[in-house]
Amino acid sequence: MLRIRNLDVAYGPVTVLRRISLHVNPGEVVAIVGANGAGKTTLLRAVSGLVRPRAGEIALQGREVSREGPERIVALGCSHVPEGRQVFASMSVHENLLMGAHVQVRRGRKAEVKADLERVYRLFPVLEKRQRQFAGTLSGGEQQMLAMGRALMARPALLMLDEPSMGLAPLVMKDIFATVSRISAEGSTVLLVEQNARAALRIAHRGYVLETGRIVLSGTAEELLANRDVQRAYLGREAAAEPERGRP
Repeated sequence: MLRIRNLDVAYGPVTVLRRISLHVNPGEVVAIVGANGAGKTTLLRAVSGLVRPRAGEIALQGREVSREGPERIVALGCSHVPEGRQVFASMSVHENLLMGAHVQVRRGRKAEVKADLERVYRLFPVLEKRQRQFAGTLSGGEQQMLAMGRALMARPALLMLDEPSMGLAPLVMKDIFATVSRISAEGSTVLLVEQNARAALRIAHRGYVLETGRIVLSGTAEELLANRDVQRAYLGREAAAEPERGRP
């Protein structure tokens, strides 16, 4: 689905990502965990065409896309839910969702758009109740649901989520991660960037640990949860006593 090889990304003279190589297989949830400033957001921005790599390759479904723009990458099947949600505050919930479907609308696929709206409202029932409400008046959790729903309206082969738990109450965060698991169970592929390593790895199949622009560890989610270095740095001392994980 996604393959990255020897990726370098810089902002001016500052190198943010160094020799990044990773892959995401179809149907997987893959977590990228690390501290604030590790380069996690930059990695997603490079995949979605918002920043140009200095070196390396990014392949989406077998196609090299490292020089493609964001609109083309969306059309090729990659949707990016950015950090901070970034909904269109002065537009309604319904209008925000239709903005996410612009590729399908342009292709004249009205039936698919209707079916996708029904799916989003099934995943996030509160959005259907608020569909005529301005997006800027929603709670933080509802805006996160809207941002995810908007991305799903593009029918992505790969859904990329950047810090979906940021600023959310624990119960709302739990609901968001449960929905990510449900999206995965329905067949979607997910690349999840998350500072809350415990929550991310509990729903992931595999993971990578990013530190100061480099991948320093990778493995199955179980392996990373059990790794003492990961526990000390990201999970806290009680990580080993976590209850059974909830991914599909």
